[in-house]
Amino acid sequence: MKRLVFVAGGGAALIGAALYAYTSDSAETDRVVLQNTDPVIIALGASVYQANCASCHGANLEGQANWRSPDKDGRLPAPPHDETGHTWHHDGNTLFRLTKYGTGALIGDPNYASNMPIYEGVLSDEEIIAVLSYIKSTWPDDVRARHDEMENRQ
Repeated sequence: MKRLVFVAGGGAALIGAALYAYTSDSAETDRVVLQNTDPVIIALGASVYQANCASCHGANLEGQANWRSPDKDGRLPAPPHDETGHTWHHDGNTLFRLTKYGTGALIGDPNYASNMPIYEGVLSDEEIIAVLSYIKSTWPDDVRARHDEMENRQ
């Protein structure tokens, strides 16, 4: 009898794990985990970044000049993604949603004017996560550690 309960319980756990894996397959429903130590993901992210992001955020993640002050159109220039910017102050989910859906969607203001393109339908979820992972991989150890601490509190 004990063995039957054990087997049934194990089966239920396997079914639960399978359902979890099936229903949480998307970065949109799961907590985004950046893979900043995986060299394959970092290489993909670097390539996608250079092709899609570097023209505004800089080849070395340095951003545009005066990125904290609105330009003549009232829009903020592209911020740096290195440790001098504010990217590392945001968790992976926020960075993912900002990149995929845009600032307006993130803050709930569809009229928010931004030069940042919306990458939904342009980049896959995996490519967005790879870019963010690449960016994080460039931060100094202490900044990555602070970002990890923030992520672990979520």
